[in-house]
Amino acid sequence: MTIALPVAATARPTTDATWRRHVLVLAGVAIALIALFRRDAGDLAHIWWTSTTFGHCLFITPVLAWLVWQRRTQLAALTPVAWAPGLALVAVGGFGWLLGEAASVALARHLGVVMMLQGAVVTLLGPNVARGLLFPLCYAVFLVPFGEGLEAPLQTLTVEMIMPLLHLFGVPAEVDGVLITIPNGYFEVAEACSGAKFVIAMIAYGTLVANVCFVSWRRRLVFMLVALIVPIVANGLRAFGTIYAAHLTSVERATGMDHIVYGWVFFGLVMAAVIALGWRWFDRAPDDAVFDPARLQDQPRARIDTLVAAALVLTIAAVFPAWSGAIAGRAQVLPEAIALPVVPGWQRSAMSVRAPWSPYYPGADHYLIGRYRDGAGNAVDLALAVYGSQREGKELVSFGTGVLREDDIWVRIDNLPDLDGGSAMRITAPGPVERQVVTWYRVGDVLTHSDKRVKLATLEAKLLGGPQRAVAVHLSAEVQPGVETRAVLARFLAALGPVEQVADRAAGMPVR
Repeated sequence: MTIALPVAATARPTTDATWRRHVLVLAGVAIALIALFRRDAGDLAHIWWTSTTFGHCLFITPVLAWLVWQRRTQLAALTPVAWAPGLALVAVGGFGWLLGEAASVALARHLGVVMMLQGAVVTLLGPNVARGLLFPLCYAVFLVPFGEGLEAPLQTLTVEMIMPLLHLFGVPAEVDGVLITIPNGYFEVAEACSGAKFVIAMIAYGTLVANVCFVSWRRRLVFMLVALIVPIVANGLRAFGTIYAAHLTSVERATGMDHIVYGWVFFGLVMAAVIALGWRWFDRAPDDAVFDPARLQDQPRARIDTLVAAALVLTIAAVFPAWSGAIAGRAQVLPEAIALPVVPGWQRSAMSVRAPWSPYYPGADHYLIGRYRDGAGNAVDLALAVYGSQREGKELVSFGTGVLREDDIWVRIDNLPDLDGGSAMRITAPGPVERQVVTWYRVGDVLTHSDKRVKLATLEAKLLGGPQRAVAVHLSAEVQPGVETRAVLARFLAALGPVEQVADRAAGMPVR
């Protein structure tokens, strides 16, 4: 007894000192990583603070702190160690960041930064602690804004829910793509009205509740399904209620009420409803231990010194910005000026004053738009945007660029079948005035209409060399009564010639 007491008395301070050392080193490495990738960290903070879709990301950091605090007793029973295999996660995150930087994909860059931070935790605290922190480490993925791809399918689903309800309640309504018309006005089921922000936030919220309040994986799965379905249905009912209120009163009164409900009350009610539905089946008590530290007492191999591990984390992370800087200087030499092509059978004419439209490319090195008219009076607009190279803020494909800019008076009605490899869509503006627009992109040796293919081709050109230029080609025509707009666009395209040759000439490339 007299010998055991001093040993027991010194055991705890030794453990506390070990934890203190590892946590301080980890904090220093995390600060250094954020400083190294400060542009991306700043972008993330800006998105969290300004985006209505990703405002929930502001709460993820406090939630992560709470999740770690919730595990503090069990974590104290573990001994942190520096572990070399954790460096692999840092390298994977860094390479993902490099791919995102080369392809101008913010999602990949942001995810890469988060993965490097996760890798730093695993490297500097070791596998046993990482297993104890498994859920908080994985939940950190919600720091990354993602899910915008849900907007288009949810727009369609919302329209499909609204129309039967309007007809059921006797509202004479017609739908054209995402535009719903009633006798006293029309409504666009825009991206903001699709409910995507509800669904994205509910995925993060539902994942947290499923982990904290449930033990059974079956119950967790059912709860997640409910957390996804309820906001989709609720958003459809909200949109229907707005249009129905406009039918009974006025568009101005109905939409004014909608913004208040949408912003301050509605989502809170949906969250409460989801919790109420799942409450009865919660099977984890609030004070239950999250994990059993006795099962996480393995002696890991490949242990290394803590300061050496910290230096390796930062060295590996720094390799990728240096690599990016080495390839960032590649650019295509462009002509000093470009001209729109001569198109047989079509003559240049003045642009429309009734329905002016132009695509938006603020970072383009060259931009031209002009109108052509044939002998029958049919008019087609041709727009070219040319980039010698692409980088952050100077991208061929990004949010708010292309056919429709952010907060444009023109809105997409729906997509049309492709025209000779180009994506086609119908857009409308107040008047109402309608247009059809066809889009192609030329990157490297690739001609495509796909945003994803543009990013892949940009990545290939940056990493492997080849032509760096990127060109957007748009054809557009106003919809006129009695005129087959698509046929007019097809005739102009046939006279124009291969789109890839038009793009290459505009970029000063040899035409094959």
